[in-house]
Amino acid sequence: MEDREFIKNIKKMEAKNKKKTNKGWVLLITFISLIISIIFSLLCELFMPTVNIIIGLIIMFSFILLGIAFDILGVSVTIAEISPYHSMAAKKVRGAKVAVKLKQNNSKISTIFCDVIGDISGIVSGSAGVYLSIKISSLLNINALIVSLLVTGMISSITIGGKAIGKTFAINNGTTILYNFSKMLSIFYNPKK
Repeated sequence: MEDREFIKNIKKMEAKNKKKTNKGWVLLITFISLIISIIFSLLCELFMPTVNIIIGLIIMFSFILLGIAFDILGVSVTIAEISPYHSMAAKKVRGAKVAVKLKQNNSKISTIFCDVIGDISGIVSGSAGVYLSIKISSLLNINALIVSLLVTGMISSITIGGKAIGKTFAINNGTTILYNFSKMLSIFYNPKK
């Protein structure tokens, strides 16, 4: 009997907390993703064929690190506690208002950080890897398929391993990470409320 009541209460709470999908937001973020991916891909297409292997590796690893960093920020925004930021905002601590604003919009911010920037960075690092594979195979006269498989495996393992470590770090330090990011962001952005 208690189980039924408990389940009934949970379903009421879930129904109350359930937010409708904002179709406008979904369309906007889809369009923004399209634009960002085109820009990142264009930059990759323009620069990767003209750079040497070392610069190409730096570009590829930069995109991997960008994806990992924004994944950490996205998780931090999602799991951080909001109450310390309210207290700091009342004391006019720099960055606290920004943290409150980010936290209040955590679903959208997490989507932008993890899915838009993080995933697009992963895709572009893969494109950069294709160019590197071609350059390495022609330079060392090694089968292009073997080099491509090794480069793809390297990109995947570094990205997945980095995001796994980053997520654990974000879960354990989310409130601090969000505060430090908000403090830095407050240089450029100051919310009115």
